[in-house]
Amino acid sequence: MMCADLVEVCWRGAEGKRNKLSGLLEDISPSGACLQLESPIPVGSEVHWSAAIPSRPKRRAAKREFFGRVRYCEYREIGYFVGVEFAAHSRWSRSSYKPQHLLDLKQFLPHPRA
Repeated sequence: MMCADLVEVCWRGAEGKRNKLSGLLEDISPSGACLQLESPIPVGSEVHWSAAIPSRPKRRAAKREFFGRVRYCEYREIGYFVGVEFAAHSRWSRSSYKPQHLLDLKQFLPHPRA
């Protein structure tokens, strides 16, 4: 699913220092996500981020946390694209979190004729 949502990604560097970067959630699936960031994150790093889940009026927004490991980090013209494989306990589903902008490309496929 292609999407767009602002996130703040956290991880620990080689020396144990905690790092944070703001970025854009580019796409998401049950097994992982792609983040667009201004700086690289080393492959193999364990990362996590929180996403706000809109709530009903007069209630605080809940948070959905994601945990995973960086599988790739590639520089493209507009920044670093970081692929994250979710930890088993942190899988994504549409019912658990819906990014601000979510586009299911399957809806643009031709429908089979009966």
